Amino acid sequence: MLTRIITGIVGIALAAVIIQTGGAFFAGAALLLAWLAWLEYVRVFAERGMGLTLVTGLLGIGLIWYAGWQQQTDWLLAAVTLSVCVVLMESVLRRSAVSIMDALASAAGILYIGFPFAYMVMLRQTAPETLLMTPVGSFDFGCAMIWILFIGTWSSDTFAYFTGSALGRHKLCPSISPNKTVEGFLGSLVGTTAAVAALGMFFDLPVREMAVLGFILALLATIGDLVESVAKRYAGVKDSGNIIPGHGGVWDRFDSILFTAPLVYYFVKFVGIVLK
Repeated sequence: MLTRIITGIVGIALAAVIIQTGGAFFAGAALLLAWLAWLEYVRVFAERGMGLTLVTGLLGIGLIWYAGWQQQTDWLLAAVTLSVCVVLMESVLRRSAVSIMDALASAAGILYIGFPFAYMVMLRQTAPETLLMTPVGSFDFGCAMIWILFIGTWSSDTFAYFTGSALGRHKLCPSISPNKTVEGFLGSLVGTTAAVAALGMFFDLPVREMAVLGFILALLATIGDLVESVAKRYAGVKDSGNIIPGHGGVWDRFDSILFTAPLVYYFVKFVGIVLK
């Protein structure tokens, strides 16, 4: 437990530096994390004897990241199309090593991991000219939304854990994640809604919209966690990796973010809160 706490404190401090710095530093960190998550994804499915397209996946995720870094949605679509086509071609050209199921799992993984980290990079660069004044200083809009993304996602996990530990009686998905409870899930919904609404007040953003974002964020964070749990149960592994002492792998730590990052990006894009 001590190792987990120390690692968590160091991780939060490092995340704060990366988020506040932004720019190429933030984008580079996102690419590194995406690649590490992909390596773990490949390793997990290898436990079931699957031979995913390791190198093509690294290149595909890199292309998706670069398109996001350049804020080019046309390039993003081109990167995805190219990556999927090459992966499927490998099932023909390297059929002794890459089966069609390996290719399909690879294509799914490239999208599953590549898109969210690209969305994070694009979100961090959103409306850099818009400054939000807070009691502790000013934040550019993209920086504030990244904080909302991460604090909201962390809040979902935290409220679910403590509410479930104190009040949990009914299992949520016992065949997938035996420790999750309905009470913990409800605690996550209420707590995350309140936490993101409070962040809206802190950043002087519309509180009603932030409360809606918090509610949906808690839903998708839970689903993201369960999706990784399904994959790990399928492969028969406890953690996706051990790169983070006491916390497992990068995929373990970002499983919910993989679902909430696209949510926050499109919420900003379509709800238009930057203009309020």
